[in-house]
Amino acid sequence: MKNTFHVLLLLVFLVSIGSVSARNLKPDTTTTTNNKATLDTARYDSLMTRLAKGDKTGKWPVKKAPYPLPGAILPFNRIVAYYGNMYSKNMGILGQYEPKVMLEKLKAEVKNWEDADPETPVKPALHYICVTAQADAGRNGLHNLRMPFSQIDKVIEMAKPIDALVFLDIQVGFSTVEKELPLLEKYLKMPNVHFGIDPEFSMKEGSVPGKRIGTFDAKDINFVSDYLNNLCKKYNLPPKIFVVHRFTRLMVTNYKDIKLRNSVQFVMDMDGWGGPDLKKGTYKYFVAGEPVQFTGFKLFYKNDIKNAPNRMMTPKEVLNLKPAPIYIQYQ
Repeated sequence: MKNTFHVLLLLVFLVSIGSVSARNLKPDTTTTTNNKATLDTARYDSLMTRLAKGDKTGKWPVKKAPYPLPGAILPFNRIVAYYGNMYSKNMGILGQYEPKVMLEKLKAEVKNWEDADPETPVKPALHYICVTAQADAGRNGLHNLRMPFSQIDKVIEMAKPIDALVFLDIQVGFSTVEKELPLLEKYLKMPNVHFGIDPEFSMKEGSVPGKRIGTFDAKDINFVSDYLNNLCKKYNLPPKIFVVHRFTRLMVTNYKDIKLRNSVQFVMDMDGWGGPDLKKGTYKYFVAGEPVQFTGFKLFYKNDIKNAPNRMMTPKEVLNLKPAPIYIQYQ
């Protein structure tokens, strides 16, 4: 299981840099007819079948998923993201190195995934925790700390040199997605900025973050999807990607009630750390076993190798999972 105390090391004064756009845009998702973009549904179906890797359970590819609107990133591209916060070396690779060094490392990982699966273009991404859960209640009493907009701006700028995507991730603590998400609209209306939530730090039962594993319900997730859907309509945006982290069953309740929309691409990201067997089991039961739409997989540079003889899984090993994850995150 994941180290649930990694955020408690943030008794912080956080600040950050990071951002993301898009890259490796293969002539992919759309064709143009009478000046109107349309989705290449045949190619979409083919790629979804390929991701299912011959799954025999009947769960993959997901039958209920609607076709996305033109401009969709998934499954036409794989995303490889660096996760963290620029003010903490303990929250992930994104904050461990100076931006230039970190971006070079990210580009190297992108190349590794391109080599492992040459048929799928890879987009780099910066997955930035812009609201961090806190052990201390803080001034707002919500056990979270919102990053200043100036730091989000730096992340956006940092992503530009490598044309990366940006994900803004929130750990609500005692707050809610209803309260936190609208505060980020000025960024989410940007075409290259996407969104993520971490149930681990949604403390609905009142525990201090890090003491217990939190939870989100399908109702919380549907609020986010509805909000992002309305945002896409309001600003005429291509589909948003929405990532939810998970490594236990109770982190996401009533998953069958999660609503899918053609303007929101949903990724359930396997967020547990440990050796390959443990990670494969977590993925099998809590991500592949409870299908929503797309899957993701997190790799930990430190925690995956914490207990000998554990090692970090290779891209080839991750790609052999059923279904194959289309979103990869490094912490």
